[in-house]
Amino acid sequence: MKERKVNLTASIPFVRGRSAKEALFLPGRGFRRTARAQERRRFDNAVVREPSASLQVAKRLIDILGAGFGLLALAPLLIGVAVAIKVTSQGPVFFRQKRYGYHNRRFWIFKFRTMYTHLEDQRGTKQTTTNDPRITPLGRFLRKTSLDELPQLINVLKGDMSLVGPRPHVPGMLAGGMLYEELVPYYFQRHNMRPGITGLAQVSGCRGSTAVRLPAIERLDYDLQYIQRWSLWLDITIIVRTVVREFFKGSGD
Repeated sequence: MKERKVNLTASIPFVRGRSAKEALFLPGRGFRRTARAQERRRFDNAVVREPSASLQVAKRLIDILGAGFGLLALAPLLIGVAVAIKVTSQGPVFFRQKRYGYHNRRFWIFKFRTMYTHLEDQRGTKQTTTNDPRITPLGRFLRKTSLDELPQLINVLKGDMSLVGPRPHVPGMLAGGMLYEELVPYYFQRHNMRPGITGLAQVSGCRGSTAVRLPAIERLDYDLQYIQRWSLWLDITIIVRTVVREFFKGSGD
């Protein structure tokens, strides 16, 4: 298979062909973090497949129980946030947007609205920036604490999402100034599992803007690493780390 290299700060292997169920990583020199110049683990010669049907059933049952309990337990908080949004800015409580789901199927994702209605970007092609004028004062708090993501528990109950998994991207998402699937030809393999409210990439610090190519590729590697390593214990670990990182430390975007 022909190998094409893109000069970022180190060699990044790419594959031109890919199957519907596999993500292939050709042997290469790997890549380095530009700040620390440290080698990070890659999936050289690895094949990433979605978990077996029985494991997916178990994961789905946990999702239903977890999302149902979460909606009931957090109902007062959800109502309070909804009222605050209506009081502080004009427009609907929820923001809906088309995202990629399981096996590339598209679905409507739900979030608490954090932007002024007339400045919203439904296509999601323009990512938020520091001190973004489109975001309301309340929206900044919701994003910092990740409370804006809580309505996605509804998506989990509907079967569009999972509690844990690769974060759902908007179709046509850009990475390093080009389409994500053009930057990384095996991009769509991240959809071999349902997208999640949180994921391994997010708790590992890979979140925010995808304007720089190297971190964007690194984030995708974490998504595929999650699919390859998936277990119920890994999901529990990610959920605990998310609660500590997002709600207590306020590291959301």
